[in-house]
Amino acid sequence: MLDNMPRGTICIEDIEMGMSRHLRKVVTDRDIELFAEVSTDHNPVHLDDDYARDTIFEGRIAHGMLTAGLISAVIGEQLPGHGTVYMGQSLKFLGPVRPGDMVEARVEVTGIDHAKRRVQLDCRCTVDGKKVLVGEATVLAPSRKFD
Repeated sequence: MLDNMPRGTICIEDIEMGMSRHLRKVVTDRDIELFAEVSTDHNPVHLDDDYARDTIFEGRIAHGMLTAGLISAVIGEQLPGHGTVYMGQSLKFLGPVRPGDMVEARVEVTGIDHAKRRVQLDCRCTVDGKKVLVGEATVLAPSRKFD
């Protein structure tokens, strides 16, 4: 790897089928409040205990896109890492993430087009081993040839 390539970045030339990376994060009340502020999504199901108790979730939940952001973090920081460009993402939300939940976000390489520098990734988030989000991403991976 070249000296100017960020540590942890995996170039297209080194990506292999089945490679995976993950992160774990406890979603906090502060995370939810900050996401609401940045996104301007102040839906009370995320922010108001009394309101959320009367919903199908029977309590507050994190924004789905906050959870999806953890997938983005794995892609942008680990696989492929810095210099990666998102081209597309599909998401399916399977269950709620609640304040205090430990979320594991994981991506796995399912396709590689070396000529176009494109990588297909299976994406999933789990809480206590249960899938709460699944999807696929297509990214443009960094290359040593373009440094």
